[in-house]
Amino acid sequence: MENVNASAEWGRQLPGDLLERWPRDEEGQLEAPVYLCHRKGLDLDDTMLISRMESYGIPCLRQYPNNGEFGKLILGLSGTGVDIFVPASLWADACELLKEPEELSEEE
Repeated sequence: MENVNASAEWGRQLPGDLLERWPRDEEGQLEAPVYLCHRKGLDLDDTMLISRMESYGIPCLRQYPNNGEFGKLILGLSGTGVDIFVPASLWADACELLKEPEELSEEE
């Protein structure tokens, strides 16, 4: 289930060093976050995807829709899944990384 209408609550949730790693535009302002995908948040699928993105230098903002943060805090997982956002300038690269390895080898 894709949440194409997702929008990042920008400026409020930048955990850890994400603020320093997030790219800035020519004016020094934080680049806009762009919706990449929705993950169910089960079996660490969101964590593995974010680790993959970040290993390629793409910082990710993770948000839990519909108060899913409460479920994540209490139960350890969000019943509503997680929306993943990336910087606008890195969105195309992130989309390429979303492809499964077998999809990439078929294109070559």
